[in-house]
Amino acid sequence: MTVSSVSASVTGTLYVVATPIGNLDDISARALRILRDAALVAAEDTRHSVRLLQHFGIETPLIACHDHNEREQGGRILARLQAGDDVALVSDAGTPLISDPGFHLVRQVRAAGVRVVPVPGACALVAALSAAGLPSDRFIFEGFLPAKATARRARLEHIKEEPRTLIFYEAPHRLLDCLGDLRAVFGDERQAVLARELTKTFETLKGAPLAELIDWVAADSNQQRGECVLLVAGWQAPEGEEALSAEALRVLDLLLAELPLKRAAALAAEITGVRKNLLYQAALDRHADT
Repeated sequence: MTVSSVSASVTGTLYVVATPIGNLDDISARALRILRDAALVAAEDTRHSVRLLQHFGIETPLIACHDHNEREQGGRILARLQAGDDVALVSDAGTPLISDPGFHLVRQVRAAGVRVVPVPGACALVAALSAAGLPSDRFIFEGFLPAKATARRARLEHIKEEPRTLIFYEAPHRLLDCLGDLRAVFGDERQAVLARELTKTFETLKGAPLAELIDWVAADSNQQRGECVLLVAGWQAPEGEEALSAEALRVLDLLLAELPLKRAAALAAEITGVRKNLLYQAALDRHADT
């Protein structure tokens, strides 16, 4: 019998279990039941997760499944699942796979035809977004930005005109450097929110323009500790004289069809009154898309 033809009725289930990000009262009754009933808990750090299990009186055996052993451990976990055992996958806090290990395991298990079931719960990025007061209908999660400044700024430049709300995780020792790069790339006035130590005793939710937020964090070393989520308002197209109207773009397109790029932009500026450099950049963008 091949792996793919193993009947789901004789295999176990891999449960992807969200755990609290701070306040233990946030764990769900379903998560507790699955952690108790599973044959095995695969944990990012067993030393951390054992404290969670002990708090709730759960004695299910633990094994480590983290970034450095996930591919090797995946085969062992898959064998247990194929033998009929249920396995619960947990990270140190929040929802596994969200900037945490588990992707390779879940992909391997699904490829083998074994059932994977999510058990929803706490997730820092969702918790932060829900209370940030920034647009939440459309957003992107960028996880952790590169640790080195050059790579971090390059990544920010790539998304500086992203209109959706931006969400990042950041280590506390890099928080000020990251805020500085956000300010340098996005500008002083871009609205941002620091969500720190969510659900914990010293929870902080501070919203302000980037220039003000970085000064506030720099003035209080306590705000440079703990788990941090940074949210930044999406880019908004400029208004007034900075905006390119549909009519200005229509004129530009007509001229581009007949003239070299630079001449078309200059003539469009004379016709529409829009600044030449804005029209020239729009012409470059259109040329790049062709």
